[in-house]
Amino acid sequence: MRIVVVNNFYPPRVGGSAHLSDALARGYAARGHEVLVVTAAYQDAPAEEWRDGVRVVRFPAFVLPESRLAVSFDISFATRPSLRRSLARLLDDFKPDVIHQHGQFMDLTWATGAYARRRGIPVLLSIHTRLENPAAAYRHAFRFLDASLVAPRLRRFRPSLVVMDSYMEDYIKERYRGRYRDLVAIPVGVDPDWVRSGDAARGRELAGVGPDAPIILSVGHVIPVRDRLGLVEALPAVLAEHPDARLVVVGRVYYDLFQKRAEELGVSHAVTSLGAVPKPDVPHLLAAAAVESHEQGIGLGTATLESMAAGTPVVAWGRIDNFPGVPMVDGEDIFMCEPGDVAGLAQRLVRALDDPEATRAVGDRSRAIVDEHFALDRVLDRHLEVLDDLVTHAAPQTIR
Repeated sequence: MRIVVVNNFYPPRVGGSAHLSDALARGYAARGHEVLVVTAAYQDAPAEEWRDGVRVVRFPAFVLPESRLAVSFDISFATRPSLRRSLARLLDDFKPDVIHQHGQFMDLTWATGAYARRRGIPVLLSIHTRLENPAAAYRHAFRFLDASLVAPRLRRFRPSLVVMDSYMEDYIKERYRGRYRDLVAIPVGVDPDWVRSGDAARGRELAGVGPDAPIILSVGHVIPVRDRLGLVEALPAVLAEHPDARLVVVGRVYYDLFQKRAEELGVSHAVTSLGAVPKPDVPHLLAAAAVESHEQGIGLGTATLESMAAGTPVVAWGRIDNFPGVPMVDGEDIFMCEPGDVAGLAQRLVRALDDPEATRAVGDRSRAIVDEHFALDRVLDRHLEVLDDLVTHAAPQTIR
């Protein structure tokens, strides 16, 4: 197949959807398919390059100023008068059989969707982020944007939508019902091998934490829906039992309220923010951590699965049935409580730090779960199966 992978976010930019779209693109190429990546310009990345058999084309872009409405992300948009013509030339030359898009509110998704409709090319769209914001005013604005901008565009080219977890299924059915062809259940995929290469001593050095202090690692960019406020507010209870524990936040800080809250609670001495770190450093930090926790609003994402893959026990809040068809038990496979339950989060952090041997067993079981259900090769197989079905016009497996 000739597959176009589309994502405004793509390496060298870091982030869950960037890494997954890159891994899938390289996986498609490794399986013998022709792959073209269409993305937005980012920093000093070249306008065009080849990466592991994948042709990557970056369209000129402008960066949306960081704001609460933009979920405090530096989002790059490639829209300009020449985009439609330049994109059509590129894609007509490539002659795609199918387009795999990432991100429902990105302009390259909309532009390639319009192209696909004109050319009769099937589209698979992976939705990584719910268009939500915890602040009431922005929540209403995001609902309006979903209804007025995203849903009408989806209705025009009617992609098949990837459902990655239970929360995303609920969100899609509420916001986009009738605007898509069908829903396809494919979990987030991770590469277990790269996160298992860490050295704990190196991780402690990177974190600036001594050899005996337990590390609560928190991986992922700090944005309003992953603000780390719950973790910081749980810290006083944790430090009462484990005064040498340290919370180490890894990811760019777009939203710094957690740091201010740590000062108010008198726990800022126990909080270290490393900012964005090179991807090869993440396995070292995971190896050094007693647990990983980033209470990311609602749902468990790539960072959670990569932590589980490394055998690092996860403490989170959310739904225990987060992943359809993958049963997990609180205290056995993961430590989990209801969203917003700060006391419950603190209790599970303390429980995990109280009994390192039992907690390591939780990490071992979570590692096995990832190998069985979320290893990238398995997820890659499922994507290729769905893409092939789309190309041959056979109906993929759907969620009713």
